[in-house]
Amino acid sequence: MRISLIYTQSFLSREAQHVEGFAKECAVVTHHRLMNAPDGSGVIVDPDSKLEEELIVRPTSETIIWNTYRDWISSYRDLPLLINQWCNVVRWEMRTRLFLRTAEFLWQEGHTAHATAQEAIDETRLMLDVYAEFAEKWMAMPVIKGVKTPNERFAGAVDTYCIEALMQDGKALQAGTSHFLGQNFAKAFDVKFLSENNVEDYVWATSWGVSTRLIGGLIMTHSDDEGLVIPPKLAPTQVVIVPIPKPSPEIGEAADKIMRELRAKGITVKYDTDMKKRPGFKFAEYEMRGIPVRLAIGERDLANNQVEVARRDTKEKSSQPLEGIADYVAQLLEDIQQNLFQRACDYRAEHITAVDNFDDFQAVLDGKGGFVSAHWDGTTETELKIKELTKATIRCIPLDNPLEDGACVLTGKPSTQRVLFARAY
Repeated sequence: MRISLIYTQSFLSREAQHVEGFAKECAVVTHHRLMNAPDGSGVIVDPDSKLEEELIVRPTSETIIWNTYRDWISSYRDLPLLINQWCNVVRWEMRTRLFLRTAEFLWQEGHTAHATAQEAIDETRLMLDVYAEFAEKWMAMPVIKGVKTPNERFAGAVDTYCIEALMQDGKALQAGTSHFLGQNFAKAFDVKFLSENNVEDYVWATSWGVSTRLIGGLIMTHSDDEGLVIPPKLAPTQVVIVPIPKPSPEIGEAADKIMRELRAKGITVKYDTDMKKRPGFKFAEYEMRGIPVRLAIGERDLANNQVEVARRDTKEKSSQPLEGIADYVAQLLEDIQQNLFQRACDYRAEHITAVDNFDDFQAVLDGKGGFVSAHWDGTTETELKIKELTKATIRCIPLDNPLEDGACVLTGKPSTQRVLFARAY
């Protein structure tokens, strides 16, 4: 579907909680024309082109989507309505950071409408699981599934579910969110349906999304000082073959055979035939690009019917027989995928620290970093005070959180469970 990039301020304001939540991030268009400066110094805004009503550059799509859904939905037969799209949105970040926080970003967002609250909640949880599965099985990035506190919810949502990841510098990254919107947007835009029992009601809604932030998460989860480390399931080129010291007919023949065998297994492979670059330069370049497996073949290797195999994740090298090399590499790619995930899981496990007093809370944040598991009294006032004092926020209340009586780490008031705090991007 095609949706507008800009719309009027009054249009956005139809869902009050929504506009309040995005007010500080909205880019606002106030004039529609430029002119040459009278003193010839350049181009300035034409003061006579001020708009009667200011326009908002779309920070998210709920308002325009639900205005459209009003024309699409009238009966239970129209439900569920499940729409997914890729688009660019603009949020005016005070401090931009490549991939993670940019003024304009590309993302995938879904918007669904349902006949019952339970159907909408099920859809919200389903998409959370989809995001978590992609993060863990494809990106090899372990995540914690949880629910946001009321203060951290998406503007206009009843509940916001999230997946939280931990980066190598000890900071948390919100990697994806899925929102149960209740009937808030349906009521704001008068989206009703006639049920099977001929009863008119407002529809129940969800929205969910991930963005190019995942690229930043991938880089910061696995990469090192030599460059990218890309999990094999996401690597555009999984294997590169480098001739030593340069291409020759004999090496090319062996490389062709290996490539046919690898491609037959669905493995992407490249043979580097560049005559200008030395092998050492090529090795460094492919390490920087994060290609999971590198094969090096020289005349001596051919004489010994072997090939040198280097894996990007551990930088280990070994000599393997040419016979059966495709099977070996296929298994190695699976091992690398699993090792990257396990390595990230181990790092996260080492950086989840339970604390019971505020001094330890601050010491862990300033020293060790990572997630701090601590009791919280459940009030927004305490949550904001902790953020003010430490710059740490409640990343989520884990979905599998065990109940545990305790005292709030700041106020000492009773608490029934721990939540995860962290400094975050």
